[in-house]
Amino acid sequence: MKIAPSLLAFDFANIERQMSEIEKYADWLHYDVMDGHFVPNISFGPDILKDIKKTTKLFIDVHLMISDPYAYLDRFIEAGADLITFHQEAVDNETANKIIDHLKEKGIKVGMSIKPNTDPTALIPYLERLDLVLVMSVEPGFGGQSFLASAYDKIVYYDQFRHEYDLDYLIEVDGGINDKNATSLVECGTDVLVSGSYILKGDIKTNIERLRIK
Repeated sequence: MKIAPSLLAFDFANIERQMSEIEKYADWLHYDVMDGHFVPNISFGPDILKDIKKTTKLFIDVHLMISDPYAYLDRFIEAGADLITFHQEAVDNETANKIIDHLKEKGIKVGMSIKPNTDPTALIPYLERLDLVLVMSVEPGFGGQSFLASAYDKIVYYDQFRHEYDLDYLIEVDGGINDKNATSLVECGTDVLVSGSYILKGDIKTNIERLRIK
């Protein structure tokens, strides 16, 4: 099980100290990209990712919450993304496969994500080609939201599917993750816990350990 703190929750006045702590105790860094169109907020672009990449050896997990993910793939690859996840809701079938093909050709791991109200079966056409499935347990676009329990059934669904069809994608969950729900999420089949506010709004080492031992 991997812990992926979200850059969205960092205190940028203290980013050097927080990044140093994250580097010691976390596994991945979760990098949210929002365009103000697919979701009602704007966050980070490829130039900031390039700077962040210089400060860490952590695996960088880029989550594209944008309307035209294909147009920006190469910029995020060049900036240092190790894995790029895009939303099923943002693309049609042809574009989804085009994105997957492109990332695989570039040697970048590929994930797909669904919003809370999207049926998990929407990813069936792609699951055998994915490295990761990201289940959103809040509506994407803002940090600090409360966990939606509907995520549990989706995690169980994807866990059962990969076992039934002998697939090896990871299951990641993002939104409202804390020490109260981490145990249940791991028991359902979660491999990667994305957590922003819970980890960063307190002692980073202690909060990560509380998630990891669950």
